Amino acid sequence: MKIELASKYGFCFGVKRAIKIAEDNTNSRTYGPLIHNSKEINRLKENFNVGLSENLSDFTTGDKVVIRTHGIPKNELKTLNEKSIDVIDATCPYVTKPQLIVEDMNNQGYDVVIFGDESHPEIKGVKSYAQNNVYVVNCVEDLELIPLREKIALVAQTTRKIEDYQAISNYLIRSHKEVRVFNTICNATFENQDAVRDLSQKADVMIIIGGKNSSNTKQLHSIAVSKCENSYHIEGPDDLEKTWFKDKKHCGISAGASTPDWIIQQVINSIEKI
Repeated sequence: MKIELASKYGFCFGVKRAIKIAEDNTNSRTYGPLIHNSKEINRLKENFNVGLSENLSDFTTGDKVVIRTHGIPKNELKTLNEKSIDVIDATCPYVTKPQLIVEDMNNQGYDVVIFGDESHPEIKGVKSYAQNNVYVVNCVEDLELIPLREKIALVAQTTRKIEDYQAISNYLIRSHKEVRVFNTICNATFENQDAVRDLSQKADVMIIIGGKNSSNTKQLHSIAVSKCENSYHIEGPDDLEKTWFKDKKHCGISAGASTPDWIIQQVINSIEKI
């Protein structure tokens, strides 16, 4: 069986940057998971003593705190700074961008629409930069329930599919007088999605590697399934099942932006043994 990696996959710029920041700040703790990959978080703990705390109240004066790649709400960042904590910001610059846009547009009197998952930490952080009239939507149908005014600013979660974002923007442009659309989907997302779309049209089984709570990995799996019905989302080699590869001749592999190369190689090695 042929095993082929997508032309673009795995760690993005923001994740590489955050991992390097964490490795350079030994004996620290991240506020929330640094990235959506528990295996890599465990590696940082074991090799660099980078811990993890989920509660803001866990941190006190003198602590060294690394802010997760997805960012945190504005008020929580303010609280950390007021405690005289050593704050090291590993927020991805592509996430900082929509935070600043939302704050600026809202201050100018625009209603803000955010296309994304309201429960996702990135969106919780971005939303916090608007004082009022900010709405999070997942689809066009959600917009029909919102009493939007005429001036609207639109941003997207960095890992969303461009086709879905275009549907949201098209709806708003048709129904409102002034709509400012900001392309906040990061380039790595575009490249990884295009690559998995191409590969899944050739393969007869697709393996997508990444955390189960990783939004961008879920998007990759969704694209793969649309082109290759035998597509599977796994976190590591232990999730593989031999039956997936029975009578298959071409296995395609891609990985989410928080998936390190060492996990990808473990999966490849396991598939070769199968």
